[in-house]
Amino acid sequence: MLKQLKYFISVIELHSFTEAAEENYISQSAISQQIKQLEEELGIQLIIRKNRGFEITPAGDYFYRHDKTLLKEYDKIKDETIRRGNNHALTLKIGYPKNYDGEELQEAVIQFNERYPEVAISFEIGNHETLFQKLINGKIDMKLSEQRRMFNKDYINYELKYCPSYIEISNKNVLSSQDRIELDDLKSMTCILVTDEDQKQQETAFYEEVLKTTSSFMYAQTLSQARMMVSSNRGYMLLDAIGQLSACKPGIKRIPLYHHGKQLDRHYFFCWSKENSNEYIEEFADLFRKILQSSFI
Repeated sequence: MLKQLKYFISVIELHSFTEAAEENYISQSAISQQIKQLEEELGIQLIIRKNRGFEITPAGDYFYRHDKTLLKEYDKIKDETIRRGNNHALTLKIGYPKNYDGEELQEAVIQFNERYPEVAISFEIGNHETLFQKLINGKIDMKLSEQRRMFNKDYINYELKYCPSYIEISNKNVLSSQDRIELDDLKSMTCILVTDEDQKQQETAFYEEVLKTTSSFMYAQTLSQARMMVSSNRGYMLLDAIGQLSACKPGIKRIPLYHHGKQLDRHYFFCWSKENSNEYIEEFADLFRKILQSSFI
């Protein structure tokens, strides 16, 4: 019956028995016979045949719409069955930025694992360019990051949200008494960047363009290391509220960052290759976005 279902979909979508037969490499009479057998098995008419064509019946239209869903589900079941039969592990490799500070990613993993316990999730942490190269080289399946370049047509860019920007600064710093910071207020102060060792030059160049008033930079390997540097009043750190930020550490003040009277924000999204797209990647991206949105309600 599976072949009959596929033949029926071909006939409806091509609106031609001849073209459907060609698409499925069988004769027109054979495909007509298969559709007729399908109707006999169901006991209802799916197609009203006419001299130069046909019309689909209401029952046939209903069957067509659900037939497509059924075949898609069959393909997923078939692929998963083959994977398990070949004993291939199913994994989802996710990259996220070093300065991500929310808990939404962890919550997404928990909910995802409840739905798909067969999928093993692993993570890579890095800067924008590091993650992009790993995505290109197939070392990760998807990455969470801000937009720094024009979108590539070969990749799916799944929009999450525009995330407001903050700075974290020592409460010993004179600026810590302000309820908001303008970019110009940071003139001549040191910016602490959380970056991979081999990405210092690229990260510095990017933030020199974004923070035109900053004259010097310092570097930390991890978010916790950067905060130690901030708490000792060695500079300030930039942070985007991708989700609900954790509570400030003792000795640190978090302040919204403004430019010309408007709080700065940056566009965040999940990115993955169109060729590598699958239901697990799409499901995780959708799940994370819903959690992210609900955290601000």
